Amino acid sequence: MNTIDSLVQDFLAQKRIAVVGVSRTREDAANLNYRKLRGAGYRVFAVNPNTQTFDGDPCYPDLKSIPEKVDGVLVVTNPSNTEQIARQCVELGIPRMWMHCSLGARPFLPDLAAKIGSASPEAVRLCREHKIAVIPGGCPMMFCPPVDFGHACMRGVLRLTGSLRNNGN
Repeated sequence: MNTIDSLVQDFLAQKRIAVVGVSRTREDAANLNYRKLRGAGYRVFAVNPNTQTFDGDPCYPDLKSIPEKVDGVLVVTNPSNTEQIARQCVELGIPRMWMHCSLGARPFLPDLAAKIGSASPEAVRLCREHKIAVIPGGCPMMFCPPVDFGHACMRGVLRLTGSLRNNGN
């Protein structure tokens, strides 16, 4: 069984990460994570079917349209979209998926999860069935150095409350 720390370490050790859910109309977690990962030296790919560019970079309509092999996918969308994204990961052989959640891993609280995160029980199950390393909550900005004070505090609180875990991965 993988620990959340080993899953996070493995995900962040990769160099090519797709960020699904970037927005051209508002500042949100996907945009912040995209910029953080790009600034940390990752090769990032913006994914949103409703725009062609993001921050001057190409934006792809789906994972299948990315012209390079992707090592991992960060999903920052409504949970109703996450299963479809997980199916694309299976189809493309993408071995890692992080489902963003502002308040830790809470896919078992669907009403709350839809407002604060991307995890869905079906997508988590699909990833596990196909041996995709899945992180069903938390945020890369809590781990990707340098970690800002707010994300460091959030990581600490989530660890203390048991909300930051891999939920059986």
